[in-house]
Amino acid sequence: MWPDSFSGGLICSIDGTMRMVHPGMPFAWAMLVVIFMGLVIAWSLISPRPQPRTPLALSLAVVPGSGPLVRALLASHWPRTLLRIVVAALFLLAIAAGFLGTPIPERNLATVLTWNVWWSLVIVSVFFVGSAWCSVCPWETLGSFAVNLRLWGRAVPDPGLGLKVPRLLRSLWPAAVLFAGLTWLELGFGITRDPRATAVLAVVMVALVIAALALFERKAFCRYMCPVGRTIGAYSQLAPVALRPVDPDLCLNCETLDCYHGSSTVEPCPTFLTMGRLQQNTYCLSCTNCAQSCPKENVSWQLRPMGNEARQSARPHLDEAGFTVVLLALTTLHGVSMVPFWDNWITELAMAIGDGQMRLGAFTVGMATSLVVPAALFIFAVAATRWLMGSAVSYRRLFALLAFAALPVAFTYHLAHNVGHVIGETQGFGEVLANPFGSASLPLSATDKHLRMLLMLDWYPMIFTLQAGLMALGFWLAIQVLRHRGASLDDSGKAPGGLGLSPMLGFVGTTSGFNLWLLTQDMVMRL
Repeated sequence: MWPDSFSGGLICSIDGTMRMVHPGMPFAWAMLVVIFMGLVIAWSLISPRPQPRTPLALSLAVVPGSGPLVRALLASHWPRTLLRIVVAALFLLAIAAGFLGTPIPERNLATVLTWNVWWSLVIVSVFFVGSAWCSVCPWETLGSFAVNLRLWGRAVPDPGLGLKVPRLLRSLWPAAVLFAGLTWLELGFGITRDPRATAVLAVVMVALVIAALALFERKAFCRYMCPVGRTIGAYSQLAPVALRPVDPDLCLNCETLDCYHGSSTVEPCPTFLTMGRLQQNTYCLSCTNCAQSCPKENVSWQLRPMGNEARQSARPHLDEAGFTVVLLALTTLHGVSMVPFWDNWITELAMAIGDGQMRLGAFTVGMATSLVVPAALFIFAVAATRWLMGSAVSYRRLFALLAFAALPVAFTYHLAHNVGHVIGETQGFGEVLANPFGSASLPLSATDKHLRMLLMLDWYPMIFTLQAGLMALGFWLAIQVLRHRGASLDDSGKAPGGLGLSPMLGFVGTTSGFNLWLLTQDMVMRL
């Protein structure tokens, strides 16, 4: 029976609260994934280099039956506008609950919705709908309303100053710094257990959006600075859905570029994209402005093979590659910080360096180490690959190109990690939603938490199956991306293949193996 192997329970955290610990993946499941990884590596070493091919794609606008519905939904702003209003209203309710509600984190909508529900589900949503979350993001909705005083349509003239974004900010490095900073606040300061701090953070993010909209042209915060949006954008290169031309030839012959410039009633593309040249989802916000402004109705949702962009169509850029490596490191850090021994490590380190009660210095050292180690491994793997190539390609180009292989590793581990949170931490969300301020609520007792864990017993086999499957999928996609990107380095037959890519194979195998090991460890829930 499953309960005989149950290894979860309750532990007392450093702040004295009882925290739920969910069991890790059984060793047998992990070994199956390891065997699969070994077979894939062996295949990649002996298999001939892949040849470029035209990817399969299906525009939903031409599918019999659903095509007219898809076109109708894309042509109108109302479906998206209504969703934006609903999401923004829920967001404002969470902020109010954070400031005015109970300080008990598991009873307050601000902490439960933000950290247990939203942050878990937003990553899962990428797997099914790509960057669609960005189209209903409450930060952008409230920011746009504050600056433009409208939720749809084009404001003429633009109420903002419309300044060009400074060169220093025109990259993904600001988003990487913000992501690292938010992680430091989330895990170091423990704001996941502080409703008021969570509400303050939400207000700060909206203020940043308003400032960017008021100062810069279009939506600079969304394109360059948003840590959530750029994470979604990076992962969306693996998603099986995207906004693309129905007939690419129409876009190639277009002279008006309404998708870029907008129309008299529809805003231009917020992130400066042109549909006819769009090769990757990285900066697409799925706002559907292009679909509504196109006079030919030539923009629709498209289904395509998962990971196709990362394999061959996305263009390599150094800042995007750097963001990918940071994303991989921070995703792994979130997992490491939830294993029970992390708390012991940080406590021992804090005692060794004479850190204060908050252990912030010790956590900073631990976080810095978690960032440096994966980055150093990747830097070394790229250098070793270049050495095996005989310096045929610049290190800068190779770094940008091979970073695509890290995307599936980060994404599928992020999904596998979040599966446990989505199923394990959303219990009782209906009660919190019915009483968002937590009026007259008491903290969950040890008995309450134990009962919740017992209710999870039937879910664990499914959770572990999904986690193992996702890790296997991620490794397979990473190897596919690595092989295709390696084959694209030149057309003379000198591109690295087989043993030539062995350093990067080692990097992908090491990071995937470590993340798999993390999934076998018991995990402390956020609340």
